[in-house]
Amino acid sequence: MKATAQARAAARLAAVQALYQLDMEDTPMASLLDEFHRHRLGAEIEGDQYAEAEVAFFDDVVKGVAARRDEIDDLLSAKLAEGWRIERLDKTMLQVLRAGTYELLARADVPTGSAISEYVDVAHAFFEPREAKFVNGVLDAVAKAVR
Repeated sequence: MKATAQARAAARLAAVQALYQLDMEDTPMASLLDEFHRHRLGAEIEGDQYAEAEVAFFDDVVKGVAARRDEIDDLLSAKLAEGWRIERLDKTMLQVLRAGTYELLARADVPTGSAISEYVDVAHAFFEPREAKFVNGVLDAVAKAVR
């Protein structure tokens, strides 16, 4: 994986973590971004070295999801299986799907397949393969609707 691809992958993983924190704690955006810039992106935490992340990309995904959350959630709700509601999703899963949907909606510079596979990889960091397949299916359906 090239350095820029690694930096983007690290930015995506960090963006999901930041969105989770935003959702759970309602941290003000400026404070949240500052915390990640200073303490998480490319930092060493409890002996784990975090990869250098593409900061501008991280910021765009976090701010973009926050700004377009209702639109993103409406899109996701429309793509969930009948009987499923967005509120039933695991909180981390929801952030993975929101971030992936944002990229599909707003980042025409990111190829569809790349956006989907990158968030499937992020899902693998938190979930079993079955849930990662779920991410793949939902984001594929979103991509067909928006691209």
